Parts: sequence; C-alpha cells; structure tokens
Amino acid sequence: MKKKVLCFMVASAILLGFTSLSVGKTNIVIKGSTTVLPIAQKLLEAYTSKHPDVNISLSGGGSGDGIKALIDGMTDIANSSREIKPEEEAKAREKNVTPLAHVVAYDAIVPIVHPKNKIKDLSLDQLSQIYQGKITNWKEVGGEDLEIVVVSRDSSSGTFESWGHLVLKGARVTPKAQMQASNGAVVQTVAKNKYAIGYIGLGYINKSVKPLSVNGIAATVETARSGQYPISRPLYMYTNGEPKDAVASFIKFALSNEGQALVESVGFVPVKKIAAPTKKKK
Repeated sequence: MKKKVLCFMVASAILLGFTSLSVGKTNIVIKGSTTVLPIAQKLLEAYTSKHPDVNISLSGGGSGDGIKALIDGMTDIANSSREIKPEEEAKAREKNVTPLAHVVAYDAIVPIVHPKNKIKDLSLDQLSQIYQGKITNWKEVGGEDLEIVVVSRDSSSGTFESWGHLVLKGARVTPKAQMQASNGAVVQTVAKNKYAIGYIGLGYINKSVKPLSVNGIAATVETARSGQYPISRPLYMYTNGEPKDAVASFIKFALSNEGQALVESVGFVPVKKIAAPTKKKK
C-alpha cells in the first residue's frame, strides 16, 4: 500500500512539474503554405531562442488550408504564397475575421527539369503550352525526342494558384499532370525522371534538379525583387486584423533586419535590401 501511495506521489509530482513548465507560456499557431514553411521554421527557431516564454506550433498543408484555418479561428498566422481570394474574404467577413496581409519575402517560381535534360531556357508561352498539354514532346522546344512528363502542385497550393495566374493565364492544367502536395515532392519526382518538368519556389532548388531560365532571365534574388523575372511573387503571413502581443512581436521580428537575413539564408528574397551591420568603434 505504501508503495502505491509513493508511486502516486511521484507521478503527481512529475505531472505537476510538467504543468508548471507550461504555465505562463504564450502559444502561437502558424499554418499554411509549404513554400513559406522553411522561412517560418527559420524565423521560429531564432525567435523562440530569444523568447523562451513563447511556444510556436508550425505546420504546412497549403495556402488554402492556412487561410481557412485563420477564418475558422484555428491559427494565429496563415502562411500563404498567394493573395487571399475574394470568396475567402467573404467567408472571413461572415465570421467577423479581417485577414491582414504581411509581405515577409519575395519568391520566384522556377521551372525545373532533370539534370540530364539539355534544355536551359523556356518562354512563358512554351511553359503554358506544356502545362496545358499542347506541347507534349521535348523536341518541340529544342530538346530530345522524348515525351514530356508534366509535374504540378496540387490545387490547394498557393504555388499552383500563382503558376496558373502567371503562366497559364487561367487555362487548365493538363489532366495528365502528376499532382504533388509540396515543393519537396516536386523536386523528388523530377529528380527521378529525366522526362519530367516541374516548378518550385526558389528556396527549394538543389543539385538534384536543373533550374531553367524563363524568357532568357534566370531566377535570382535581384531579378525576383525587381520583378524582372517573369514568375515572381510576394509571400505572405496573414493575421486577423492588426496583430497583438506575441504575434505582433513575431511579425515585427520577421520584418526586422535579422529576420530578413534569415529569409535570405533559406534561399528566398528579402522584402528590401538588408542593411549592412554597423562596425563597432574600437
């Protein structure tokens, strides 16, 4: 009997200990775009190291899922790689939610192919025709006599929305396209198939795939920020109205010189040129 009482006391003490650790903690929930995910993760790590009293929960799922979660009151910040849609704004008004956009970075959506594909550049029109299924063989755009395997993001993705607007101009993606749930999945699919073409955010480019220039312009930090690269876009964090308390502090950090340097460190484009650190006088 004494052993049971002792075990209960120990278990209760452990439980109380864990509970006491969470007392006073402020929780921030962030959901949405997989494109914005690496930016948010980097910001989260740096912010929580400076603010140990803040817990931040981060998950992906797509821009549409993030915005829906904001409207439903299930997240404090919705990451999105596209602007909120009019129908989403209407649903938000019905629930007394006021989505407010904070541009935290810029991105270039980059077409990618297998490293062995000899194609280096495609025009916007060629990309549009490939994704509509009107161009189906690489030889039609100066490549080998091989069938093109079209890889696309799925419809819940903000990258899919942006590609549809900037490249397809509202036309439908070919039903033969292989739809992928994330930038990482697109990279893996294209890296394993020498006939494939896909598109990803600038920060996801690695040696397993080859990025293509578009209209003769390569995707870089400079061409994305200036808008010279034809498939560039802002990346957002949406809040319900003006953020307050810890959420406001996090957004302010994301837009600070330190936060924007972190944006650049994961391969995306800061909203403005980062100020050089001031030299300390000896």
